[in-house]
Amino acid sequence: MSQTIERTSPVPYYEQLAEILRAQILDGAIPPDERLPSESELCREFGLSRATVRQTLQKLETDGFARRVPRRGVFASTPVETSGWTVQEGFLESQIRHGRVGIETRVIDARFTRPPRHVADALQVGAGDDVFALERVRSLEGRIAMFSTNWFPGASGQSMSTASDVLDGSASVNERLRAAGFVTSGAKRVIHALRAPEPVAAHLQVGTDEPVLRVRSLSWDDRGTKFDYYETWVLTDVIPLEVSVSAS
Repeated sequence: MSQTIERTSPVPYYEQLAEILRAQILDGAIPPDERLPSESELCREFGLSRATVRQTLQKLETDGFARRVPRRGVFASTPVETSGWTVQEGFLESQIRHGRVGIETRVIDARFTRPPRHVADALQVGAGDDVFALERVRSLEGRIAMFSTNWFPGASGQSMSTASDVLDGSASVNERLRAAGFVTSGAKRVIHALRAPEPVAAHLQVGTDEPVLRVRSLSWDDRGTKFDYYETWVLTDVIPLEVSVSAS
């Protein structure tokens, strides 16, 4: 394998290794059903700990690029083709991975403001502290798919407030956060089917009596610092919601 781990990159080592292996699976360097290098081999080749390599292999399994066979090892596979939004990753990244085109993002509002109480509590910011709020409508092939609001506190808010490509809807929030050093170590997502509030229903162009899927998510880094809270209302007839599950 010719690619290496970038030690100074803010992207976690396990994600970098997963991307290297995923690229080799996609371009045929590692054919489907071929056994991947063992944990020990990957540790030696890339200078990584066994825990990091295991995290890499688990991610590949979760994403559908690998399957584990007891007592035999981990084998390359190709994901089942779908067109939904996988909640483990951002909407834009998910759709690009599925090969979807015609993705449009329209920024409705972007400004520093006082967050709702539940957002302030989740982000652990003071009652009088402003955060940077970003409201967007996402469409897929001309059909409105979701309405999202992100709240970014402190340094992540300052970073996103100057990200011109995010503010014009042309770039991924997740990619810009990672580039600025805000790398997700953990997240909590809560999903409910609810009647959309009137402002949300207006953005989605649906009636207020129609049930809509609401996803609330809080992300933090490896120090436990919360840097992003979002609330997304999803029209699942346009973009199905996917949840990837792997055996522990």
